[in-house]
Amino acid sequence: MTTLELPAELGAVSLEIRTCELSTLARGGAPVTWPTTPLFQPEEGRFRITTSIGLPQKAFSIPPNARVSLLFSHSTASGLTNPPDVLVQGDAEAPDEIITWSPELEALERMVFPRQPAGEMYSSNPLPWCLFDWYYHMRLCTYVTPRRILGWAHGDLTRKPRGMDVSHSEGTTS
Repeated sequence: MTTLELPAELGAVSLEIRTCELSTLARGGAPVTWPTTPLFQPEEGRFRITTSIGLPQKAFSIPPNARVSLLFSHSTASGLTNPPDVLVQGDAEAPDEIITWSPELEALERMVFPRQPAGEMYSSNPLPWCLFDWYYHMRLCTYVTPRRILGWAHGDLTRKPRGMDVSHSEGTTS
């Protein structure tokens, strides 16, 4: 198992920024960008992104070209003061598997619902859970393993980015 140790700045950005931009390459090579909420999984050395089976474009855009990026650049409502803009460049995989529930999805729900109270309101009512099971219960996952991380201090994109040290180390499983 690979553990990913992130610099403190990136750790705060990846945990607190509400939405990041996932960019992939379409079949013709044109970039395609989607807003998303990634869940950082340090013990797995990756970020996990989910999408509903009713809106699968994010996951479907992965197989032709596994190169992706995650841009954390809008800190509104994050509570962070002058955080860096952070670009994570990496490799993605999107298994052709529908996930109905997992501890990681539960962790993502715990992170998202306080940030999006309307979603929690709808999901606490059994009727939407039944009518929108394709959205709430059936998810496709994408996993992004970082290769390079760049940061722009205080979000100043006019300056040269600073490379952030990303170390992968072998962990032990218990």
